[in-house]
Amino acid sequence: MDLNLLCSDWFDGNVRSDVGGFDLHQGPPLSGGRKRGAFNNAIGRSRGGQTTKIHALTDKIGRPIALLITPGNTHDLVGARELIAMVPNPKRLLADRAYDANSLREELERRGIKPVIPPNPTRKHPHRYDKRAYKGRNVIERMFCRLKDARRIATRYDKRADTFFSAVCLVAAFKWWVN
Repeated sequence: MDLNLLCSDWFDGNVRSDVGGFDLHQGPPLSGGRKRGAFNNAIGRSRGGQTTKIHALTDKIGRPIALLITPGNTHDLVGARELIAMVPNPKRLLADRAYDANSLREELERRGIKPVIPPNPTRKHPHRYDKRAYKGRNVIERMFCRLKDARRIATRYDKRADTFFSAVCLVAAFKWWVN
């Protein structure tokens, strides 16, 4: 039996027939080049699989002040620049070696923030940093451990970025209150 005979608008040019879950007009989206929004939902591919990075600025005792999520394959400097723009100028910024870039250092110094970032081991001309102040960076690591105590954050159950980010903010607010 002809499928077009079963359609009520057979004579219309906009006939769309579906057969057993197969759409005759099925194909990749015409805009963008990528299939749907994994990158828009802060999911990126890295060595460990699909991941999301949580970037945070904290105060002296480890309470998060500003939070941001990016896809896992995005460089850390992208998140750092966005976070620095969100908050008023702190006295200094403690960060690990992944944030060691001349452009970030210049931006921090322009804003009057002292960078406490150890040099990348591959630098030809390593710069000096305050080793005593850098020992306080464990406060940030402990904040991330407290965030990841929530299994929903550690494993990212949420598919959409806004839902995941709201869960991160909720856990951060709770940890701020308890701390």
